[in-house]
Amino acid sequence: MKEILVAYLILASLSGIGQTAIFDKAESFSRQDSLRGSITPERSWWDLQYYDLYVSVDAENKFISGVNTVTYEVLEEHNVMQIDLQEPMKVIRATQAKKELEIIKEGNAHFIQLPEQKKGQKSSVKIYFEGNPREAIRAPWDGGYSWKKDDNGNHFIATSNQGIGASLWWPCKDHMYDEPDNGMTLSIEVPEKLTAVGNGRLDKIEKNKNGTKTFVWKVVNPINNYGVNVNIGDYVNISSKYEGEKGKLDVDYWVLSYNKEKAKEHFKDGFRTLEAFEYWFGPYPFYEDSYKLVEVPYLGMEHQSSVTYGNQYKKGYLGRDLSGTGWGLKWDYIIIHETGHEWFANNITYKDAADMWIHEGFTTYSESLFIEYFYGNEAASAYTQGLRLGIQNSEPLIGNYGVNDEGSRDVYSKGNNLLHTLRQVVNDDEKWRAILRGLNQKFYHQTVSTKDVEDYISEQAGVNLDNVFDQYLRDIRVPVFEYAIAESKLYYRWTNCIESFDMPIKVLNGDNEVSLSPKSSFQMIDITDKSISISNDYYIYKNEVVIDRIQD
Repeated sequence: MKEILVAYLILASLSGIGQTAIFDKAESFSRQDSLRGSITPERSWWDLQYYDLYVSVDAENKFISGVNTVTYEVLEEHNVMQIDLQEPMKVIRATQAKKELEIIKEGNAHFIQLPEQKKGQKSSVKIYFEGNPREAIRAPWDGGYSWKKDDNGNHFIATSNQGIGASLWWPCKDHMYDEPDNGMTLSIEVPEKLTAVGNGRLDKIEKNKNGTKTFVWKVVNPINNYGVNVNIGDYVNISSKYEGEKGKLDVDYWVLSYNKEKAKEHFKDGFRTLEAFEYWFGPYPFYEDSYKLVEVPYLGMEHQSSVTYGNQYKKGYLGRDLSGTGWGLKWDYIIIHETGHEWFANNITYKDAADMWIHEGFTTYSESLFIEYFYGNEAASAYTQGLRLGIQNSEPLIGNYGVNDEGSRDVYSKGNNLLHTLRQVVNDDEKWRAILRGLNQKFYHQTVSTKDVEDYISEQAGVNLDNVFDQYLRDIRVPVFEYAIAESKLYYRWTNCIESFDMPIKVLNGDNEVSLSPKSSFQMIDITDKSISISNDYYIYKNEVVIDRIQD
């Protein structure tokens, strides 16, 4: 999750009215974009089974070196494997069965020439690498290694690489569609006075003769590449257990030594988050790998089972409420948001970066659900509506496929409001909760497409929502409910929308709730009261027109 500093412009609240529909962004992409973002023939023939990644970190020289053993299964006979590693990092060599392999480099893509590979065969390749990885200037937005010092002058180092890719620092199959089925081992060699924290569980600590220690972490669940992280510092551990839906969950907080007492109190939001999200989404998806909050020198990121935290022990987003309602100051934004990603990003993971809204829309919506769980429906609705001030509606939420294009930054707040609107359409809170939990069961530890998510929600809701998704995901306009009242009749339609937009809506006419199915042309019903009201929980605009306009 590359957090955004939301600019609350009043004009943004009016965006989406009278604009032209956009379905394709006119952008140019390079061959490197395609190699990074598409399922190339050199990727598709093999299924990733396991990573065994060893990395030695030389903090003084901002230099890393190591080896990644990639275990895979052959799906189709082929002998060229694409492995990605971004400059200035270098692949030194690759071997299989101790034999050197030829590597043909094209930008950040490395094509390893293998001997004959037979379908069903399981093999491994060792890839040796080294270099000075890209340094993050403004993590986590630009990505890279953060080489910092803590208040005591100790090295304080962390990685963040969503979007730009894990291949920024380690050689891997850097596409989201394929994850190592059986997890990975992450071994991190650091100066002996420091502690290294990775994903999963700490398996062992090895003391080396060169004045370093190697911390070996093991992950037993599938894990996406950008969720793999290295965190190094003068850490202490706070360990506890959470009584969850699947039993006792190990909860560990790794914080700088001088922040231990502060963290004991502030990180209580971690337990609250687990409680709320297990209610809404089902069991935490990685009981086997534990749940961790790890202090880092940047804002934070949803690294799987190793959620990183740098919100300065403040409530809200660095002490601010992104909704402007006050409800965002009741909890620590980074703890809640980044933990929400354990369900939507790490459990359910998009196959293509164009579908980023699946990660960020659902997780921003999880903030509203957290508020609802602890503070009630009205508070949650106010928060969701407050986030609309940050929606720009300048690009569709879905990006271009096959080129590692994440789409609009509106995936956060507009994604939240899309889901909140769908809840109004479903109009059954228990069914809606069952849909959210069902998503995490149906797509447990899987990579998905937007169509997978759309189809599941429509099927479970019992409503064809294709046109609703098209409107909010693939168009930039905010639908307008246009209506007129004359002689005890209500005239109504949808406008400022795609032609096929047909979202059902409920209106209140006096004491009567009326269900409507507007289309792009005016329809009419008899009403008993001369006014109507429509819930602001729908992300729409409303426009009352004069009867002459309808007659025209």
